[in-house]
Amino acid sequence: MRKVGILGGTFNPPHLGHLIMANEAFHAIGLDEVRFMPNSIAPHKEVTGANAQQRLDMTRLAISGSRHFSVEDVEIKNGGVSYTFDTMKKMIQKEPDREFYFIIGGDMVDGLSSWHRIDELMEMVRFIGIKRPGYESSSAYPVLMVDSPEIHLSSSMLRERIAKNQTVSYLMPENVEAYIRREQLYGSKHNASESERTTSRKPL
Repeated sequence: MRKVGILGGTFNPPHLGHLIMANEAFHAIGLDEVRFMPNSIAPHKEVTGANAQQRLDMTRLAISGSRHFSVEDVEIKNGGVSYTFDTMKKMIQKEPDREFYFIIGGDMVDGLSSWHRIDELMEMVRFIGIKRPGYESSSAYPVLMVDSPEIHLSSSMLRERIAKNQTVSYLMPENVEAYIRREQLYGSKHNASESERTTSRKPL
């Protein structure tokens, strides 16, 4: 069976930490592909600053150029609150010849017991946990833990930096930053990103 990793989240915005997680899981577990799955409405998180289509657009930009990564838009299309159990049940019914692995950060491993219908979900998919500094990452549920380079990076921190007009260079793909500036997301001004300014300079 083809082994498919699913990395869900708000991707508000997507950043290099997400790409590192997907890449580490891909290689450590020997996955055939990783799908980035933006949710419509997260059950435990308020999404502000970008709408569903914009988050989907940014996710597509973030993974462009990688033949192992793709975007899964099922939750965006379904709308409403996105519960992993409901989503994975539909995906398994649609693709019974796939073995699904759900990728989560180490900070989420500790809280698996609170997930919607987690016992049934565990029968449907295998969980991959990406270790994060400062978290014990222990669970009564079986989770395949993967070591990863440590990077203290979050979407909320990037949104705050953008709102304050601080640099986010090297923290997210350049095309994602350019999109954020163009759409004026997260309180950003319509200023060119550093990459745009660099490429637009005329040679001396």
